[in-house]
Amino acid sequence: MALEILHDEADSKFFIVIDGSEAYLRYIYINNNTIELIKTYVPPELRDRGLAGEIVRTGLNFAEEKKLKIIPSCSYVATFVKRHKEYEHLLA
Repeated sequence: MALEILHDEADSKFFIVIDGSEAYLRYIYINNNTIELIKTYVPPELRDRGLAGEIVRTGLNFAEEKKLKIIPSCSYVATFVKRHKEYEHLLA
């Protein structure tokens, strides 16, 4: 089953809702060329399913598509980028 990760631009987040619980990645625009990825959260009942990684990957792919640089102030995002070198070029 493919996960449907949604993007709510008005609330500046990528998210998925499963069984009424929401996992998300929040971001803010620093300027027209840079976003700061500020918080990744997965509620306890949804952990150990790889959701955080999929949501972060979606956020990073969005930045790449929009030609944005990222500031990974969320420790999970910073670790994800270190482990997935294909995203290092996005670092501001």
